[in-house]
Amino acid sequence: MDKGYEKERFEKLGIKVSVAERFRVFSKKMNKSQSMTLLLMIEFFEENGISPHESIGPNMQTLEHKISLLIKKRINGVIAIMKDIEKNQTKPTAAMIQSLFVEAEPPKRKRMVEKNDPYKKNEMRFREKLEPDNEL
Repeated sequence: MDKGYEKERFEKLGIKVSVAERFRVFSKKMNKSQSMTLLLMIEFFEENGISPHESIGPNMQTLEHKISLLIKKRINGVIAIMKDIEKNQTKPTAAMIQSLFVEAEPPKRKRMVEKNDPYKKNEMRFREKLEPDNEL
């Protein structure tokens, strides 16, 4: 039974036998009841502004335009989702992983160098050196 139309009564329409047979075959292809198939067809024509008496040429172009706009909106939505994922998930995760692999520089230690004092011949002293080029 058709959802939402269970309590409505049936009405007879005057349709030629050949047309009725084609419509029944079409309804079976649509996998809908005859009433629902006819309702879908009427809604399609009304929503898209298509008339069976008019040429479909210019109206087909407007349909293509509507479809392309819908596709663009969906693509923009996917792009927004991907940017959000990149911003909130990928970049922070990559930064954490990179920080694990970056070697921490060891703190600069003072070097001990030998200092020869000409006045004290037998005694050896050491002094600290900050950088190899600059002596204290």
